[in-house]
Amino acid sequence: MDTSFIRGVIPPIATPVDADECVDDQALRRVVEHVIAGGVHGILTLGTNGEFYGLDREQQQRAAEITIDQVNGRVPVYFGIGAISTKECVKLAGMGEALGAQAITILPPMFITLTEEELYQHFRRVAESTSLPILLYNNPDRVGNNISPGLLERLAGIPNIAGVKDSSGDFTLTAEYIRRTRTQGFKVLAGRDTMILGSLVYGAVGCVASTANMVPALVVDIYRRFMAGDLQGALDAQFTLAPLRMAYNLGSFPVVTKDAMNLLGLEVGRPIEPITSCSEGNLGKLKAVLQQIGALQ
Repeated sequence: MDTSFIRGVIPPIATPVDADECVDDQALRRVVEHVIAGGVHGILTLGTNGEFYGLDREQQQRAAEITIDQVNGRVPVYFGIGAISTKECVKLAGMGEALGAQAITILPPMFITLTEEELYQHFRRVAESTSLPILLYNNPDRVGNNISPGLLERLAGIPNIAGVKDSSGDFTLTAEYIRRTRTQGFKVLAGRDTMILGSLVYGAVGCVASTANMVPALVVDIYRRFMAGDLQGALDAQFTLAPLRMAYNLGSFPVVTKDAMNLLGLEVGRPIEPITSCSEGNLGKLKAVLQQIGALQ
C-alpha cells in the first residue's frame, strides 16, 4: 500500500453552513481553494474543526462530496470519522472509500471508556473493512480515550493502519509514538499547532493543523523550511504562528477557527449550535492577533 502521500501540512478544513446549518456549497469551495493556494499537501474533511459532530449523515456526505469534487485530485483528501460504535465507523469508512477519499482518519470512540483491548479490536475491525490507509487520531482531551504508546505499537502492525495524528499536547507521547514505530514506515503527524517543528525534528512527517485554515502559507513555511534544512527559518515561522493557536481559548472549540476565517474575509458563516461566536471583546483580541502575525492589515 502506497502511503508516501501522507506528509506535509493537512488542514482539517472548516465546514461552512447556511442559516439552516446545512453545508454551504460555494463557501466550502472557497475554503478548499484558499488552503490549496497556500500550498497545503492534503485536506481533511469532517475533522473536529469541520464540526462533523453537528452534521447528520446526509450533510457529512455532502461536505465530503463537495470537498473531493473541488479538490479534483490536486491533493489527497482524508475523510474523518468520529462515531462511537464500531458498526457506525465501518459504515462511515465505506462512505469515505465510495466517495473517493485517499485515506481515512478515525478518532477513538467518545463518551464511553474503553480498555486497550477494546480500542485495539475497534480500530482493527474498521481497518479491515476498507482498503484505504487509516490515520489514527489521538485526541484524549476531547474523546476521553488515549492511545498509549504500547497500543499504538500493536496497531501499527495492522497493514493499512498507516499513521497517527497526535493532538494530545503531550510531547513525550508524540516522541514515543515516533521512537517505537520508526523502523516500520509508520507516519506520525503533529496535531497540536504549537508543536509542529518539534515533532518534525523528532521524526514526524507533517501536521494536521487547524491554523492552516486561516494562514496555510505560514504553516506550510514551517514544513518547507524544515525540509530544506533551514531550522532557524522554520523556528521563526513556528513562533510567528504560535499566538494564533494560543488564541483558541478566546471561544468554545472550534469556533475561533471560523471567527478568524470570517475576519480574514473568507465568509464561512457561523458555528453549529450550541457553539456561538466569540464575544465582541474577544473578537477584537482575535483580530489583533491576526494583525500581529501579519495575516490581517
